[in-house]
Amino acid sequence: MNTPAPDEVRWFVCHTKPRCEKKLAALLVAEKIEHYLPLAESVKRYGPKIKKFTKPLFPGYVFAQVVLEHKARIYQQDLLARVIAVGNESQFLRQMAEVRALVASGLEISVRPAIARGTRVKVISGPLWGVEGVVDDPVNPKGIIVSVDVLQQGLHVCIAADCLEPVE
Repeated sequence: MNTPAPDEVRWFVCHTKPRCEKKLAALLVAEKIEHYLPLAESVKRYGPKIKKFTKPLFPGYVFAQVVLEHKARIYQQDLLARVIAVGNESQFLRQMAEVRALVASGLEISVRPAIARGTRVKVISGPLWGVEGVVDDPVNPKGIIVSVDVLQQGLHVCIAADCLEPVE
């Protein structure tokens, strides 16, 4: 197994404690550590008032490029839950470039779980909470199929992808 050189620069996914993404980004700026915190504009209505603000596109995550020798500096303010090393950096950098392009486009963006066709999922909200089924088509998700194995039949129900979570 190769031991990385202390001056090697690597990308990490910094999983922050709740609502600490911007604080960690400020720490990384102060420490002159390259990072990326994708932000999306959000609009909330409070009665007659409308408030616009930015929020993290991926709540709980900041991406940082750190010299391994200085990795301990990102733990200074107790903002992190954990740090995850990026395995395939070329793929990661390509995906981050795509995220940057989406954010810069000004189009409305929403995060959806990347769930493959045939993945077993559980409904996590709404009237079908707790029901398990199989994703029908993740490219054009129309819902899930709930199996009745004894009849070798399935029931298809339309449900939003953000109401689903994969079953392990």
